[in-house]
Amino acid sequence: MGAVKAPHGAVEAPRILRVAGPLVELTYTGGTAMHDVVLLGEAAVPAEVVSIRGDVVTAQAYEYTGGLAPGGPARPQGGPLSVRLGPGLLGGVFDGLLRPLSHVGDRLTAGQTGTPEERTWSFTPSVTEGGQAGEGEVLGEIGLSVPLGVLVPPGCSGPVTRIAPAGSYNEDTVVAVVAGTEIRMSAQWPVRKPRPVRERLGAVEPLTTGQRAIDLLFPMALGSTVAVPGGFGTGKTVLLQQIAKWCDADVIVYVGCGERGNEMADVIAELSELEDPRTGGRLHDRTVVIANTSNMPMMAREASIHTAATVAEYFRDMGLDVVLIADSTSRWAEALREFASRMGELPAEEGYPARLASELAAFYERAATVRTLGGRTGSVTVIGAVSPPGGDVTEPVTAHTERFVRCLWTLDRDLAYARHYPALSWSASFSRDVAALAAARERAGDRDWPQRRTRVATLLTEADRLADLVELVGVAALPPQERVSVLGGRLLREGVLQQSALSPLDSYCSAAKTAALAEAVLTVVARCGELADSGARADAVEAVDFTPLLRAREEAGPEDTTAVEAARDTVLARLGEAL
Repeated sequence: MGAVKAPHGAVEAPRILRVAGPLVELTYTGGTAMHDVVLLGEAAVPAEVVSIRGDVVTAQAYEYTGGLAPGGPARPQGGPLSVRLGPGLLGGVFDGLLRPLSHVGDRLTAGQTGTPEERTWSFTPSVTEGGQAGEGEVLGEIGLSVPLGVLVPPGCSGPVTRIAPAGSYNEDTVVAVVAGTEIRMSAQWPVRKPRPVRERLGAVEPLTTGQRAIDLLFPMALGSTVAVPGGFGTGKTVLLQQIAKWCDADVIVYVGCGERGNEMADVIAELSELEDPRTGGRLHDRTVVIANTSNMPMMAREASIHTAATVAEYFRDMGLDVVLIADSTSRWAEALREFASRMGELPAEEGYPARLASELAAFYERAATVRTLGGRTGSVTVIGAVSPPGGDVTEPVTAHTERFVRCLWTLDRDLAYARHYPALSWSASFSRDVAALAAARERAGDRDWPQRRTRVATLLTEADRLADLVELVGVAALPPQERVSVLGGRLLREGVLQQSALSPLDSYCSAAKTAALAEAVLTVVARCGELADSGARADAVEAVDFTPLLRAREEAGPEDTTAVEAARDTVLARLGEAL
């Protein structure tokens, strides 16, 4: 790109040409690259280069641009948008550019660029001076409840010429020198550049969420991708919070992407109060919260999910299993649409840019189970909420997202309005990982898992098929076996698939209890079918009190299968007595 020359051969300093909301046009005199960072005006508003046309550069600003004016200064930083990755992330709350947010009363103040808080962490070296270290190798352990280390950065390998002794250091301390490269406890990494790995592995191990409707019917694998579409009031945020609390991942990265501030406040408060069943500490200590709510700068939403993916990959490279939850990608797409319209891009369906599908694919493809450069196995699992306007799942964001994910957990408005939570639609959801995870469940000792899932899904499908007929002619007009199917569908919905996020005994459900509840209902339904075949009156079967079976999910502890079996036996005895 040619430089703009001032009189007498002087190079003209970069200046602002035009400001239109988050879009800022500049004159650039020294050359630049896409995604480089520019600081705008006297307030040093951060922006990122998104278009270069001759000597005119377009940047998207990540803060409020009020006060910027044509002729104002612009300071190119000579590098892409990057974030600091280190032990200080765990337990922190950050904005979309990974700048720490500070608590002021009951509010969060805006993130600021500058020197990080002066904190120290214990460091224990695991290599000696004079030895060899390859890229991705652990140079030392950091003393935290989550096993972290200081890694040799990608592209660096050679002799260890210096290693710090055991002690406490801050993030900027040089703790090792490998092949002349200084290595600190923290490192910078561009948010739009995926961290390199040795190889991507297949997703074959399940990620247990503690939510029965998911673990039983639509399971997800470590390193997989999930979309959660649902209209307003269908319980997306509560479901995602439940997964953040109870899934068996090592680290949670939670992104509030354009969501309401009070919802993010609830997430932060609950994570701070909830005890971590793994460590006995606070769950917040192994969580990274990136808050870019609806009242924060819009274009920071666009960067926030890339920032979150970079943070997740950092912990993945430690050999950890990470779950990245984005709530919601629809708000992120709205930011893309807003900026594309200001750029004058040709709009596609519903005004979204034509590159929407590519942008979604670039985000979801950062999920994977991998062999890291250091030889460890780690994973990033991405769960993205989608908020289709009016619940219309044919709109572009939902339709394109469905193309790229392995699991779809569709939330149904009718179920939500019937106070059935989680309102997961068993007819509109899917999991493409079922076959691989069935083999994993069998290896873990639950050989009946595939058959149990098939029986539950078949009974629910049959009950749904009969539901419309029941509304027309009434249940009394159906043959006995079909009436048993309708009864079985109700018992599955109320006794297994419903789950209360507010109940201390039902908020989380182990795999063993989930299996026990499903088997109990299937056994009772099978017994009802036998009685119907033997000539028993269908209304007599329906009149039996099934309450113990329906209450077992809330009255039995998360691991308690004995109480579930007792409830099953009680109902079977009542069937025998009544008939």
